[in-house]
Amino acid sequence: MTLEVENLSGENFVGSAVLALADDAALTAWHVVADARSVWAVFANGQRVKVIGCIDHDGLRDLALLKLEKRLPHRQAALCRELQSVAARAYVIGAPRGYDFSISDGLISQIRSVDGVPQYQLSCPISPGNSGSPILNNRGEVIGIVSWTKADAQNVSFAIPTGEFIRLKVAERPLTWEQLAATPPPAPPAKLIKSRHSTDKALEETADAESFVAFQKWLDDSVGKSVTVVVQEAGRTNIFNFTVK
Repeated sequence: MTLEVENLSGENFVGSAVLALADDAALTAWHVVADARSVWAVFANGQRVKVIGCIDHDGLRDLALLKLEKRLPHRQAALCRELQSVAARAYVIGAPRGYDFSISDGLISQIRSVDGVPQYQLSCPISPGNSGSPILNNRGEVIGIVSWTKADAQNVSFAIPTGEFIRLKVAERPLTWEQLAATPPPAPPAKLIKSRHSTDKALEETADAESFVAFQKWLDDSVGKSVTVVVQEAGRTNIFNFTVK
């Protein structure tokens, strides 16, 4: 399914998800809905179903299990919980740049540990809008969920293996988007910066959790002000001018 998301700032973008673990539950990447105010699921036949909240999420693994407004029997994806081998074929179905239900293929380039979590490194072409897309094997079984892409490399993307999904609690009572927005987010792990994409949206994790919290506080205190942010990365300097909302 394609997820149409409106965030707390009123911005609209798309991500991807897959029906799994229950007839009214959708798996996606947590960063796709982390600041959502409204979410709709759109299926290939044009059916639209409201997503009423989040059943459970795991920020470290970038996973979220969403609650749909109604059940959709006999449409769950089949899951393969076995860790796939390097060089196995992989297929991605999602909405790159908003072109929903597009399919691309590639290989599992490697299996790596990122922040202590096993992740598939993929050669499949992945673009903004693919976040939360299911990764499939040759049998059409879901083997992972697209999480992030290395911005300064070509076809170097990462997905969370299906075996990590079992940590999500299917029976939990979902939090509405209003309740979720009122819950303070945990500080990000002090690890390498990773760019994670959805259409018209990119979330980044800082390499220092304390600095990130301080930056958030500074932004909160600067609402309405025009600011300039200088970002230095890989020997390049980028300057951003914007008004804090």
